[in-house]
Amino acid sequence: MALHFEILGRFNRARAAQLTLPHFVCQTPLFMPVGTQGTIKGLANNELERIGCQIILGNTYHLALRPTSELLEEAGGLHNFMNWPRAMLTDSGGFQMVSLLHLADITEEGVTFQSPVDGKPMLLTPEESIQIQNRIGADIIMALDDVVKTTITGPRIEEAMYRTLRWIDRCITAHKRPHDQNLFGIVQGGLDPELRDICVKGLVDRNLPGYAIGGLAGGEDKDSFWRVVAQCTAALPEDKPRYVMGVGYPLDIVVCSALGADMYDCVYPTRTARFGTALIPEGVLKLKHRAMADDTRPIDPTCPCMVCKNYTRAYIHCLVTKDAMGSQLLSYHNLYYMMRLSRNLHTSIVEGRFPKFVCDFLQTMFPKGDVPEWVCNAMEVAGIDISSCCATFPSCQEKYSSDEIGTNRFDKVKIEI
Repeated sequence: MALHFEILGRFNRARAAQLTLPHFVCQTPLFMPVGTQGTIKGLANNELERIGCQIILGNTYHLALRPTSELLEEAGGLHNFMNWPRAMLTDSGGFQMVSLLHLADITEEGVTFQSPVDGKPMLLTPEESIQIQNRIGADIIMALDDVVKTTITGPRIEEAMYRTLRWIDRCITAHKRPHDQNLFGIVQGGLDPELRDICVKGLVDRNLPGYAIGGLAGGEDKDSFWRVVAQCTAALPEDKPRYVMGVGYPLDIVVCSALGADMYDCVYPTRTARFGTALIPEGVLKLKHRAMADDTRPIDPTCPCMVCKNYTRAYIHCLVTKDAMGSQLLSYHNLYYMMRLSRNLHTSIVEGRFPKFVCDFLQTMFPKGDVPEWVCNAMEVAGIDISSCCATFPSCQEKYSSDEIGTNRFDKVKIEI
């Protein structure tokens, strides 16, 4: 395996680790910005390094269309092509089964997409996905999985889960660079705990370098979301990284980290920046709002980033309504916020003050004590007392026994999903 995962500290389920990859030594928990076609919109690579970005994510489907994996291979891989010295992860293209469903036809062989570039059909099989990712050369590559929305019910969920397990074997066979690149499997199964268990067991039996929890952050309710994360993290190996795909809301990341997850990715921080919204400890700040026009404060007075040190809300308000520079500055700030959150999660776990960090985070975001019930329930399972920052803390003892709280097992019988 082309990685080394060392746990440096823990609090119950939560853990802080050092993840050594071919191109970089990373500290977890960590957030990965999404650079679909080899770029984070609005930011140069030296800026990404400056704010502490450790891994960026590229997308196999889009990179195969443009600039093509053949060109990337000729250039010495995506690292050389985009001059990025740190770690990289490529998604398999499976997510496009959901996002481009109107262009896709899914069979046992693979997925046939209608190219949005020229309209020509493109067959993406597990073998082709891995071959493309081997050419791209990312530190972590994802197995092609059969992805369905979590809001879908019925036999399609079971079909997709079993197909995901069949496809992982084809991915393993096709993978020609196991000493340079780490193949992660993806747990599917929708919101069905039995299907999730089957998928976890099947993937763990294959002894992969790491594991992802897929099929979430797609419209399911938050109560279902955290329970699937809790179930999967409890069953996945302790000595391997756990990656919750598509998660980018700061609150979700704090909750998932408390439940034992390590890695996250999402377009949210940069996409919301392009709409004029900044991430702050209290939640979000909408810079397009008229009230920002004469506000001479920084976006976040507690933030040491270049944007908060040098620009006011009023200045950025003028830009976001007229100039691309506004979205660039907000993208910089938002990604700095996410990197700072990742560092604070890691440090608080290592230094043994994770519960205090969680309480401070929640008190700032919910000063009236109106912490969502799903967060309260998740934290009780994680073994973290947040009663001091909740106006009313609902008792979960009818759902969770004292033996379950803060352990690495999640008893789905006692929790109705």
